[in-house]
Amino acid sequence: MQVTDPQHPNPSCAQVLMHLLRQYEVDTVFGIPGVHTIELYRGLPGSGLIHITPRHEQGAAFMADGYARASGKPGVCFLITGPGVTNAATAMGQAFSDSIPMLVISAVNRREDLGTGRGRLHELPRQQDVTRGFCVWQHSLTSAEQLPEVLARAFQMMHAPRPGPVHIEIPIDLFPAPMQKPLADYRAVKPTALPAAPADTIATAAKWLAEAKSPVILLGGGAQAAGKEATALAEKLAAPVFLSLAAKGIVDERHPLCGGANLSFSNVRARVENADVVLAVATELAETDRNLVRENFQFHGKLIRVDLDPAQLVCNANPDLAICADAKATLGQLVDALPAANSERQQLTVAEVEALLRGCRSEWWPGSEGRFPWVQALREALPENGILVSDSTQLVYNTNHALGLYEPRSHITCTTGYGTLGFALPAAIGAALASTRPVISLIGDGGIMFTLGELAAAVEQQLALPILVWNNSGYGEIRDFMDQAAVEQEGVNLRAPDFVALARAFGADGCRIDKPEQLGQAVAEAFARKGPTLIEITAPA
Repeated sequence: MQVTDPQHPNPSCAQVLMHLLRQYEVDTVFGIPGVHTIELYRGLPGSGLIHITPRHEQGAAFMADGYARASGKPGVCFLITGPGVTNAATAMGQAFSDSIPMLVISAVNRREDLGTGRGRLHELPRQQDVTRGFCVWQHSLTSAEQLPEVLARAFQMMHAPRPGPVHIEIPIDLFPAPMQKPLADYRAVKPTALPAAPADTIATAAKWLAEAKSPVILLGGGAQAAGKEATALAEKLAAPVFLSLAAKGIVDERHPLCGGANLSFSNVRARVENADVVLAVATELAETDRNLVRENFQFHGKLIRVDLDPAQLVCNANPDLAICADAKATLGQLVDALPAANSERQQLTVAEVEALLRGCRSEWWPGSEGRFPWVQALREALPENGILVSDSTQLVYNTNHALGLYEPRSHITCTTGYGTLGFALPAAIGAALASTRPVISLIGDGGIMFTLGELAAAVEQQLALPILVWNNSGYGEIRDFMDQAAVEQEGVNLRAPDFVALARAFGADGCRIDKPEQLGQAVAEAFARKGPTLIEITAPA
């Protein structure tokens, strides 16, 4: 019998779990019930949580990832013992690489069976060893009474300087275990306040920036909440601001001082390297921030780094000044400490940014010119506040740089960091469930086959989600790399199904286009429907 009375003296561990998740402002969970989680799901009805059922546990974790990126809150998924955990491992790896907060609650065999090798159903010896490499924290409950403290620690870790997946495994005999207090007595613990920078450190940074003749601002994905402050600082300094791929949209890419996510291109790299002061905020300065340009920056001027994680302050480049503090607060302090630049300097920097962006165009790789009309058509089809969720496919490597985004949390992509395939469809579902903003999924014909089954979940949820499938008849990007390396093509030319027919079989709409001018209408019609639409794009030869 379901216990919903908050004053009931002995709620189960599962019921307290659901109650506490709501206390921590969780509203949606992603998971597939299994025989080992029946008692976990007994706690779900009446909890106020919305449960979304994917078609594969990898989809559950990808949905939680997309939900977290779109909302800024942790995504939550429920997994069964053994195969549920291993199925979700790839998606957890992507979230770990990109510092995405994700709470994974999994079952594990009964306490009496752990480590015995008795051949129990879904038995996975040392299950935590599987997730250890891509979790920021793990815990295995040994008693139901540990749950409140463990959840409090989990949410603290997901608000830590470098968040990521947290894995809590609960033995199946603990789900129905009675707790000692009424539900109403269990409360969330507020996360710790983010640290501010010391006044003397801000004074030093402000002095260097005020005296700089050619400063540059670099923003990383950890600055999602600092867009307003970063824009104001760029304007005060008359400094160009460049974005990592994870930072697209943090500063409106229409702003005349924004050079976009173009750190791959030699003229932009030269501008950064020759700056007399570089302010790098919440960025790893990593290879994937530069879209696979392996060589790191050679900074000739002073480097100021701002990051909540002290380890990141010295990763890939040692700073001349390290500020271990919150990005938003630090940039706000700098804005307050600096005078405004004169209008002449503003005009010169605007002209410089325009010239840099024109120069980037000359470095685009072969085939890009044929895809630029599609990039422009996609920009016109995506509403100004829209979210683009993208997978690794040819067109995406162009949109990463050439498609401007205007708001934070507008760019959700797997092309950075771990770089898995199959991300964009389930992550877009998670994003669409997390936000009222319009969402478009962009994925290749190879990538969508990894997670095609999640189309059924989008149909169930009646999401007005355009799913753009860039069909280049295989793994086109890898095919291009093989050609460049003079390696005979093998394993990259694929037979694709009839995607439009498949979409309709799932209960979605579908259409096929081959001209950029057709995209706007197709996307507009998709947004107007009550359910997803798969739009297959025949890629130019």
